[in-house]
Amino acid sequence: MIDGPIEGKGRRVVICATQVPFAWGGAEILVECLCDQLRARGFDAEVVTLPFQWPQRVDLAKSGLAWRLLDLRQVGGKRVDLVVGTRFPSYLVRHPNKVVWLIHQLRQVYDLLGTPYSDFAEDDERDARAIAMVRAMDRRGLGEARRVFTISGNVAERLQRHNGIAASVLYPPPRLDGRLREGPFGDAVFTIGRLDEIKRVDLLVRALKHTEHPVRARIAGTGPQLETLAALAAKLGVAERVDFLGFVADEQVVEEYAACLAAFYAPYDEDYGFVTVEAFQAGKPMVTTADAGGILELVEDGTNGFVCAPEPRAIAARLDQLWSDRERARRMGEAGRERVREIAWDTVIEQLTASA
Repeated sequence: MIDGPIEGKGRRVVICATQVPFAWGGAEILVECLCDQLRARGFDAEVVTLPFQWPQRVDLAKSGLAWRLLDLRQVGGKRVDLVVGTRFPSYLVRHPNKVVWLIHQLRQVYDLLGTPYSDFAEDDERDARAIAMVRAMDRRGLGEARRVFTISGNVAERLQRHNGIAASVLYPPPRLDGRLREGPFGDAVFTIGRLDEIKRVDLLVRALKHTEHPVRARIAGTGPQLETLAALAAKLGVAERVDFLGFVADEQVVEEYAACLAAFYAPYDEDYGFVTVEAFQAGKPMVTTADAGGILELVEDGTNGFVCAPEPRAIAARLDQLWSDRERARRMGEAGRERVREIAWDTVIEQLTASA
């Protein structure tokens, strides 16, 4: 949905994106939506994507070099007015008019270092060299951008803490912006996303074991944790109350939000979390955890949702409260709707293209 009269007038914008083969999630959705929104406003926009993975540490250097050697000053004999870098290492691209809308850096060498979610070790000599190399790439690639934006205050804080680079926050609207709607408060908690370990969907499954009311969970998405989560539900004796929906089309996502009691999203130190904005746009409260990262910029405990300890019993207690007091759930959902009302594509496009 176009909120204002921003006009691109044919200015050419290239969005630079990285793609882990066979993985699709919030970052890919953001890039796709940004391109669509630019085109809707008259910009001649295109996405340039290079694959990214690091089975060996040397592949990090190769990926960075591939972006560094890419010449996007002209495409098809026509000048490119602006390039927008997104996540590592796409912002290493060289261009006289480069801005960055940072989704995240290579988190494994920054905030995830030393956690179970990183396979880098600072006391390993080869890893230490790779970490230093990535950080040097970031200083160069981000430091030469005309402006640096981030998708959340959490990402901005990491960037300042680890790299000494200041950034402005631009919250992205979700893909279903303008399509989500309110509905009845049913008996299920809905969550959606890639089923990876760091997303901690298991906390929701484990919480059902401890609820006093027959709260259900509807889990949309695919990923490497799917079979593990299904086995966990069976082991805990809650399999009949957990629906694994797999890939869900947009139309069904709208219906799931409209019909749910609340939404759950509690990954570890998330960059942003589209689920929160989607739930609030649908007028539903959010249940999350105190270590969920960027989600906490939008969720206020007791006002538009609950912020719990990352522990199943604590989550279960809050699910029971929402089950037993649907009117409170409704009030929380309405407060959530107000919280995200100002998140709009016009703001994003205006800021990103100011120098185009």
